[in-house]
Amino acid sequence: MSLVVVDAGGANLGSVCYALQRLGVEARVSADPVEIRAAPRLVLPGVGAAGPAMARLHSLGLVEVLRAFDRPLLGICLGMQLLFEASEEGDTACLGRLPGRVSALRPAPGLRVPHMGWNRLRRLRDSVLLAGIGEGEWAYFVHGYAAPIGPDCVAACDHGGPFAAVVERGPVMGAQFHPERSAAAGRRLLANFLELGA
Repeated sequence: MSLVVVDAGGANLGSVCYALQRLGVEARVSADPVEIRAAPRLVLPGVGAAGPAMARLHSLGLVEVLRAFDRPLLGICLGMQLLFEASEEGDTACLGRLPGRVSALRPAPGLRVPHMGWNRLRRLRDSVLLAGIGEGEWAYFVHGYAAPIGPDCVAACDHGGPFAAVVERGPVMGAQFHPERSAAAGRRLLANFLELGA
């Protein structure tokens, strides 16, 4: 299995690679546009803010590569947010692979922002990424911004309001939660991604 993890500067690179290793995949971490363009599948992880992350992708010459990539692509956490058209965080133009604008989570009584910890997934429709993941399974989140529930949202979550937890549009997919830290549900989601086209 050949897979490239895009080095977008996120602090979760090591944990994502280790989670893939536990599934029998030795992922290659790369910021090389040639290698990323040729990869059979990509994982785009991310932790941090949209503006600096997009600035890094621009500086590496990866924005157009990721916009044109037509094989399985999985965004994780900030990486998922970057798949959308724009983010309210720093008024940042993103990759535009999915329609919609990422916005800040709103504080609510008894709820803190950022959203940190375990929360339940609510399935909205069947999806290859969610095969074997049941209604109400737990996933681990760390984020202050989130994508809206749109036509590509296959699972939602709620933290002061509903938001997209898992998205899927053809080969473009994303998880707002951290599958590498989400026990059984996270392992299954990554395994489902690895099985695509295998």
